[in-house]
Amino acid sequence: MRKREQVKVLIITGAGLNCEKETAAAFASCGATAEQVHLNDLLAGKRTLGEFHILALIGGFSFGDHLGSGTVFANKLKFKLTDDLRKFVSDGKLVIGICNGFQTLTRLGLAPALDGQYLTQQAALTENDSGVFRDDWITLKADPESPCVFTRGIDVIRMPIRHGEGKFVADPDVLARIESGHLAAVRYCAADGSKAKGFPENPNGSLNDIAGICDESGRIFGLMPHPEAFLSPFNAPDWQKRKLEGKLPEWGEGRVIFENAVEFAASCL
Repeated sequence: MRKREQVKVLIITGAGLNCEKETAAAFASCGATAEQVHLNDLLAGKRTLGEFHILALIGGFSFGDHLGSGTVFANKLKFKLTDDLRKFVSDGKLVIGICNGFQTLTRLGLAPALDGQYLTQQAALTENDSGVFRDDWITLKADPESPCVFTRGIDVIRMPIRHGEGKFVADPDVLARIESGHLAAVRYCAADGSKAKGFPENPNGSLNDIAGICDESGRIFGLMPHPEAFLSPFNAPDWQKRKLEGKLPEWGEGRVIFENAVEFAASCL
């Protein structure tokens, strides 16, 4: 447990982001030390990426989602912290992008980063096919062959979503490479884990039902659903039923994502 306390997590805040407390609580529950640092302090050099082992790009509405979700935020990081980002990745550290953070991560080009082309955008998240903001609970199926560090040991998992631009898109050749490399770490699926049958199981029209992807190393992961919003079993809409059945677990299902990350980071210290 002592090694886990040495794992330092950077949670970038400010500029319209709003999931910092839940994300910090998620990592802290797994024994890591999570710090919330304002984007401006990072850009000004008051804090540096090199201090940390895990970078968390969180949910919210960075810069009001102007010019497209995550675009302004991604550009600020890309053009002011290019060298720091490249070193963070080359040092074997972990990155997770959740919802707006996933949008930022793809625009940054941190995933899928095929052929090691980090900071080159190869995929994106665009408007939901429904044309409206979607707030719901969904089910995900993890790919057991994916190299993704964050999804190890996961089969089927539930999470909440809340987004208006969550449709995963990529050019056919990029999509084929994502599929062949098992980089689609999680997909939207039916409640029993079988293939999604369109809306609402696939809530946004994502190509191939993709809900989250990783880079080829498995250390950089982005997903639209919110694992940090399912830390407690009481977050689930059916918690009363499960409690009556005696099936209420100690933790919410989303915590395993952070548990995997902290365990991996601690093993590298």
